[in-house]
Amino acid sequence: MRLVSIPPPYGPPHSHGPQGPSGPYPAGPPQGGAQPPQYPYGGQPGFAPYGLYGPYGPRPPVAVNGVAIAALVLGVLCFLPAVGLVLGLIALRQIKRRGERGRGMAVAGAVLSSAGLALWTLMLATGAAADFWEGVKDGARADSVLALREGDCFNSPTGLEGWADEATKVPCAREHDGEVFALVTLPGGAYPGEDSLTGTADERCYDLVDGYVMDRWALPGTVDVYYYIPTGESWRLGDRGITCVLGERDGRSRLTGSLRRDETTLDEHQVAYLEAAGVLNAALDEAPGDELAEDDLPGHTAWADEVATALAEQARMLRAHDWPAGAEEPLGELADGLAEAEKAWARAAGAADADAYHEHSDRGLTLIDPQRSVTARKALGLATSPPRYEEERDDAPESGDMKV
Repeated sequence: MRLVSIPPPYGPPHSHGPQGPSGPYPAGPPQGGAQPPQYPYGGQPGFAPYGLYGPYGPRPPVAVNGVAIAALVLGVLCFLPAVGLVLGLIALRQIKRRGERGRGMAVAGAVLSSAGLALWTLMLATGAAADFWEGVKDGARADSVLALREGDCFNSPTGLEGWADEATKVPCAREHDGEVFALVTLPGGAYPGEDSLTGTADERCYDLVDGYVMDRWALPGTVDVYYYIPTGESWRLGDRGITCVLGERDGRSRLTGSLRRDETTLDEHQVAYLEAAGVLNAALDEAPGDELAEDDLPGHTAWADEVATALAEQARMLRAHDWPAGAEEPLGELADGLAEAEKAWARAAGAADADAYHEHSDRGLTLIDPQRSVTARKALGLATSPPRYEEERDDAPESGDMKV
């Protein structure tokens, strides 16, 4: 530690003699009527008229304007150019009024911020901001949501509920909060708002599940879809991505193992079967909103025609593929059963009343019962337990819930 040295007061040193009526004298009042000594600038012995340092000593340094420093920093970083420009102008006014230092820093900050603002305007006009954002994502730290890619499994400090910006990638074999199954790129323009983005994410992410999990039987009934959407701040920087995630429906439990079932994890025969099954599943998902044909017979007969068409296409695809030994017979039997189901659904499509529709559609549902495909699935090494969902009752599922 160093001792701080304080310079002595301006003027003659103090005397310990008595003080006169006009103030301290070196040795009392002058004798013989002599005039007391005069001190420049009205000072008195032992006192400095301008403070501790006196009129001829070193003056305290002039302070540097803090706003000028902030303007220079923002100008150099070019992160908030508009703010840096405003701060630079404010600093120049304060420096002129207060006599502070830092004019050069204020000018430099304002100039750099102006250049940065012009650059950002050009980038937004030309679409280069999106390329910049891609660079930001590529350079994002490993524990950022922006660094997640399709197929990544991760943990987040907040789980899968609320806003989050941190996500630590982990091997899918370990316990994890979520698994990324799709990335959606949005068009540019003004920020759509949270509600609009949520609606878009809800629609797009659910549509993309089947591309990542082709085998619906392999997807646990407790798993649901989540997504990360851009904030207003990240949107202004060029963020146009929605991250679609699979996770446990309660938002707290964790997954173990990857849910991915596509061309990267399945063999060609499994993919061929699931592509054929996907044709029928897509048709079944379009079941009319009114459950009873009595409430909307035209809607139900039109849907029955779509199901019949899908069954014909599925049977064709199964018969066209060259299956491995041991799978030819069960796949052939399955195709024959689908052909019978097609006939039943075709009759339902031509039904003149609700009773006739229910008679034929009920037989058609029986012929496409998921249990009829278990033998073929087993021969191909696919999941053999039909999916059950938490809300599913013990009675027969609705036609739209049947996944073959």
